[in-house]
Amino acid sequence: MDRDEVDRALARLGAEHEAIETSLLALQDHAGRRLLEGAELTGTTKERWASTDASITLLWAYFDAYTDAFHAAQSIRSRRRWSSREDLVELTELLRGESVTVAGSTAATANMPTLTGGSSKLSHQFSLSGLVDEMNDLYANSLDMVVTSDAVWSALPARIDLLAAELQRTRQLAHSVGVRPGEHPAGDDLERITSTLTELRERVISDPLAYWVRAQGSSAPGGGRPDTTVYDREARALEDVRREIDAVLTVRQDAEARLVKLRDVLSRADRTLAEARTARGEVLAKIAATEVPAVGGPPTVLQEQLSTAAEYRRHAQWHRLSPLLESLEQKAEDELLRARESLTAVTQPLAVRAELRGRLDAYKAKVARHGLAEDPLLIERYDAARRMLWSAPCDLRVAEQAVLRYQHAAAEQFNAPRTQPQGGPEDQRGPGA
Repeated sequence: MDRDEVDRALARLGAEHEAIETSLLALQDHAGRRLLEGAELTGTTKERWASTDASITLLWAYFDAYTDAFHAAQSIRSRRRWSSREDLVELTELLRGESVTVAGSTAATANMPTLTGGSSKLSHQFSLSGLVDEMNDLYANSLDMVVTSDAVWSALPARIDLLAAELQRTRQLAHSVGVRPGEHPAGDDLERITSTLTELRERVISDPLAYWVRAQGSSAPGGGRPDTTVYDREARALEDVRREIDAVLTVRQDAEARLVKLRDVLSRADRTLAEARTARGEVLAKIAATEVPAVGGPPTVLQEQLSTAAEYRRHAQWHRLSPLLESLEQKAEDELLRARESLTAVTQPLAVRAELRGRLDAYKAKVARHGLAEDPLLIERYDAARRMLWSAPCDLRVAEQAVLRYQHAAAEQFNAPRTQPQGGPEDQRGPGA
């Protein structure tokens, strides 16, 4: 190397030395490294920290050797302004050759593989550029472990603590409305969430690397994100519990109104069934040869459950009242619908008789409009149908046949040709002309 090449190499080495020293000091002062040194680690983090701590020790050993070589080169160059050939030869060997010796015992103590294969030699020889490459690899691996652990510790414990605080408020609210473990599923869920969060926080503190998801294809230190799968699952579970407790609070607020509405619906169903039973007796008395369905009584189970619901409200057992009210509301609506369907089925024969009566009267009015009100055949068939429809008991099948006979006779009269009366011109000019 000539003198200019030496000066340029020393300037580059000086910049590299400053950058390496700054990086190592930053790594030494990194909050993640200090936390790792003071934490009681377990699992993957414990294994990797043992290796990383050795790497950092080895890094400083390499840096000391690098510093000594760099300072030696500076000393040789500063002997004289114009370096002699002997100086240049020595500088060339120092700057380009494998002139840096690192004691093998240092590497053995650090228990870290190096670029030389981690052999048990008493010493290792490096060139300055080779030593820089070695330090870069060790630094990248060490920084990745420190940054990753610090990222997990910065993200998850704080979020777990916030969720735990929300969990505590939810537990207090749940207790106030009677949602307790062993008595309500939501109370059991709160106990499980509490236990899971406590265990999760302990594991995150002791083994942060177990909760790290590395980014696909990323080789940069700290590339990835904290794994929040367990946290997110418990957060969703707590939200479900909060909704359940809100439902219980809603029940507490409008329990009386819902109970009153339930009593009203069941009362309407009972009245409808009573009306159906009365109508069935009327149908059996007035309609002959008709099968009338039986009418059941009001279900006593619903009344018993309604009494139980009132008892729950009286003793502020809202967590039990909530599901019971929801079930009762649906059953009460179903019971009212059943009562209405029963009334419709029972009164169907009366509806048929009313329809036949209306049809008979409608055809009578139509016959009168056609001037056939005095027709003997129509009068006879009308009277026969009317007697059947207005007599008790009424045979609907026979009455329907009588109405049909009256309709057919009227239709035949409507379609029969009408004869014109004989008369003179004066009659043609009369009002009926």
